[in-house]
Parts: sequence; structure tokens; C-alpha cells
Amino acid sequence: MNRWKSFRYKALFFIMLTFFIMALILFFERSGIHYTQPAKQVNYLPTSKVIQSSAAVKKAPVTCLVLTDSTEPDCRVAEPQIKRVLLDMKVGYRTVDLSKQTLPALGAYQTVVVLTENISSFGTQQNVFKNWISAGGHALFVLPIQKEEGVDNFFGELGITSATAKNEVVSGFYAAKGFMAGGNKEYKFSDPFKSARKMKLTRNVKTYAWTDKSQKFPLVWENKYGKGQVVVDNIGIVEKVNRGIYAASYSLLGAVGVYPVINGSAFYLDDFPSPVPNGDGKYVKRDYHMNIADFYSKVWWPDLLKLSARHGVRFTGVIIENYGNQTNGKVTTTQDTSRFRYFGNMLLHADGELGFHGYNHQPLNTGEVSYKGQHLPYKLWKNTQAMKNSIEQLETFSNNVFPETRKSVYVPPSNILSAKGRKMLGKDKEIRTIASVYFPGDAGYSQEFGVSKDGIVNQPRIISGALFDKYNKLAAFSELNMHYVNTHFMHPDDLLDVDRGAKLGWNKLKNNLASYMEWLFTAAPGIRNLTGSELSGAIERYSAAVVTKKEVTATEVKLELGNLYDESYLMVRLNEGGKPQGVEGGTLRHVTGDLYLLRATSRNVTINLRR
Repeated sequence: MNRWKSFRYKALFFIMLTFFIMALILFFERSGIHYTQPAKQVNYLPTSKVIQSSAAVKKAPVTCLVLTDSTEPDCRVAEPQIKRVLLDMKVGYRTVDLSKQTLPALGAYQTVVVLTENISSFGTQQNVFKNWISAGGHALFVLPIQKEEGVDNFFGELGITSATAKNEVVSGFYAAKGFMAGGNKEYKFSDPFKSARKMKLTRNVKTYAWTDKSQKFPLVWENKYGKGQVVVDNIGIVEKVNRGIYAASYSLLGAVGVYPVINGSAFYLDDFPSPVPNGDGKYVKRDYHMNIADFYSKVWWPDLLKLSARHGVRFTGVIIENYGNQTNGKVTTTQDTSRFRYFGNMLLHADGELGFHGYNHQPLNTGEVSYKGQHLPYKLWKNTQAMKNSIEQLETFSNNVFPETRKSVYVPPSNILSAKGRKMLGKDKEIRTIASVYFPGDAGYSQEFGVSKDGIVNQPRIISGALFDKYNKLAAFSELNMHYVNTHFMHPDDLLDVDRGAKLGWNKLKNNLASYMEWLFTAAPGIRNLTGSELSGAIERYSAAVVTKKEVTATEVKLELGNLYDESYLMVRLNEGGKPQGVEGGTLRHVTGDLYLLRATSRNVTINLRR
């Protein structure tokens, strides 16, 4: 007789076995046993191969002339933004101030960017410039041309028939389908004002953008003039938040527009893992009838894992060891690591990454950054050594809890970082990336995408939270077209702060985040889901990359890449039509309209075209 068949407690045995297996899995998950960090998609470059964008562009040919007028206030505001756009597009340029210098010989330049808003700035050389365009030149007018008494307003060359006498409000930006990644949608300006003249255009112009879907107020258009071309930006708002619009406009010049991009998306979870944060769990209790700790483990984190799996997002969590306010340099090790191991290992097993945030949540600041009038609940560190002690303790703690993972990304608490703190981090052996914020404001440490002289990668986070206001939406859209990049961060305690949407409830915020991810991966075909350190590797490659158009014909585009390590990504706009039918030295992916994402794997790339 089979004893197993007659065993009276078979059902109980299977139940016990199931619980044992679940306990074993949970034990491994919490302890980190057997976790091995997978190979990176994109690694940091060897130190000898890292090149700053400014150094890379210095070796590029000077093909663009930027015309300014330092007597014009709007020109002075626009100039640094447009110069940064050209630098990031790796365009070699020369600047001439028309209030101090005469127009140089234009034959040496392929493009001219006009920052003056008054045609009178050209003086007697207006016809010289007009004739250069007519003979085949390509010009971008960045600022709306203003009305001047007794001055030829250049309307015919710009494709304008008439305009309002005064500026009117530019409420938003609506890109025509096929013009920009994420286009065919309205993006509102946060603080619109009377910044541009309402224009009526000639029939032969090609309009790319308007203030809204009604298409009554044109913002970006192209006019053929003789053998040449003029692109006009009639927006009058030249800020960091809309650099991508000006990059897209510049790429319309000539038969082919091409410039390096980062091609990467990273989502950060600040203060994660960490102790249970302080805060009012009023709305968590209202909606879920549980305390904060249970809500994070049973609702919030499982929901994020589902979003991660749906879109391939690989979260980068940055560790806070404690929420104390010790700033005298004395540190103690957190003994209870169970919460850190539980969430941290789940994040790692979901193909995420861990980085550093803080020993506590006190920004690295000994007093250089002022907190006065900003209602920030932070203390100052005693001195540089005290700050250093805190970072070393954070690294020791993190490496003890997660010994099999390399951590290299540092996110400043509340995105605040003093000059002394920044200098200290540059000497740290483990930290290779600082990920703060893109936009300046309050006490925040703002950055540009690139590499610093000390080798630290600057990886600013562009948008945050799950409210996605007008500013965030415009910024995300703009940066897809400037760098083909997304960087987003959120905190677990967003659900505890009314200003960050707590009253709306997690279900609403979760749906907002899901909608944003859906928009992002639809608007940006081929964008890579990367962790923080992988995105830094992509930034290093982008920083070094330069591109030269060696030959452009009706049947092929020949490009030459400079400083290519293993791969570079570029945006390619085919302005005179033609469909790619093959690529030598890389691969091409369609983004929208005549816009393509090129992955170059060889120094010489040829795009074959079909007319």
C-alpha cells in the first residue's frame, strides 16, 4: 500500500511547503543573498576618453555666425540661451555684436542666427545680408522683428504680408504633426505675456507651429527667399524651458539638420530606500485605511513595480540612512536594515539601481547657500570635514547593506549643494555623477547635461512629482527635442505633502504618472530606459560627440563622427524629403515626420535616400 496516498495530512503538508518557499524567497529578498548586479547597458567611459562639450566643439569647424545687438534687452536675455543651444548641438559658431562691429564676410558661414529684433541693427548692410540669403544662405531669426519707423521691416524676406503694431500674448506652443517629437499637441507657457506680433504670412511659407490648434497665430515658419531660406521664431520667450523649440528650428536650416543627442530616460526615487519618512498620513488613511509604512509596502511600491514592468522603466533609488539633523561630523550606523534590504533588493531585482542621497537629509552646505526666507528646515554643517564624514558613513552603510552593487550617483538632498560640498564630492572615489536639477530657482543646484573638469558627470533631473503642471509638460517636450532625454524624480513622501498632490490621492497621482510614461514612450520612439549610471555613460558619449556633414546629395547623406568611442546617437532631419533606404555605419529609427534617430557605430556614416 502506498503510504503517501494514505497520508492524512497531505493538504496541510502542501500548505506548509508553500509558506516555507515564500519565507525562503522573502529571506533572500531581504538579505540580498545571491543578488548579482547585471552588466550595464552603457558603462562609464575610461577617464582618458572623457571630453567636455566645450572642448569637443572647439575642434569643430565654425559654420555658424551669431548676430547680436548688446543695446537690445531682449537680445541680451536670449543670447546665453541660444549659445547654449548651439553648444549642445555641437555647432561651431562666431559671435558678432552689430552695435559694435560691422557685418563680416558671410561666405565663410553655412548658417546665420539673428538675435537682434530690430532690422536697423544691420545699418547700411541690410542689403548685403539680404543678398547673401538670396544667393543660397540659411538664416534663423530667433526674436520677433519689431516695427520701426522709416526702416525697411524685412517682411518680404521673412514671408510676412502684415503684422500687428504691438506685441500680443503668446499663450502656448502647438507643433504641427511631424515637426517635433511629442508634437501635434498644445503645450502652455506658465506665465504668458505680450511677447510677439501676430503675423499674416504669404501663401508659399511652410508653417510648423502656432500658439494653439486654431492656427491663427503662427510661431515657427520657413520661407524660401531666392536660392536661400529663412526660418522665423515668432515666440519672444527664450528661456531654458523651451530650448528644444529653438534647436528644432535651427535643424530646419539646410537640406539636412543633424546634431548629437543623449538618447536616454531615467526615473529616480529620492529617499528610497530610507526609514519611514515623517509626515502627515491623513490622505493615505482617508483612501487606504492604513499607516504610512504599510501603504508603501502594500500599495505604493507594488504600483510602481507594475508601471516599471509595463514600460520597461528601471528606477534608480537613492539612499537616505536616517532623518536626523546631526551636522557636527559625528555619525552613527543605523542598526535596523530590514526596510532597506526589503525595498532595495526588490528594486535591484526589478533591474533598477541604487545611488547615494545622504547620511541624513541635511544638504551639504556650511553656509554658502542661504536658507533665509525660504522656510527650509535645514541646519548647516560644522565644516567640510563634517560633510565628508557624513558621505563616508553613507557609503559604508550602503555598501554593507548592498555589497554586490556598485553605487556611483549622488543626488543632493532637496537638490541643494554648496560650492564646498561640490568640491568635496569631486574628490570622492566612489561618486562619479551628481544628479541635481535642470532649472535654477530658490537654493537649488542647477546643472547642464555634460561633464565637469574634475570628471564628474552632470545629470540634471528635468521634472519631478506626479502633478505634471504646464511647466513640467513643456520642459519634458522641449528636452526630448533638445537632448532626446527624460529625467524625472519623485519622493515616497509626495503622498504626505499637500503641495505635491497629497490631497488628490495616490490613485490620481499614479494615473498621472502612468499617462506621462505613456506619452513619453509614444513621443520618443527608441528612447532607452537607463539607470542613473547608465545615463551618465550616455552623457559622456554625447559630451564628446561632434558631427560633420561631409556630403549631401539627392541620394545620400555622408556624415563624419568625431570622438566616437563605441556609439553615438544623433537627431537627423531630412528637410528636402527623401526616405532612408539603408544606412552604412549605423542604424536609423523614425521618430516623426522627416525626423529620425541615428545610432552611429562607425566614424563614417552614409544614409542612402530614396526620392
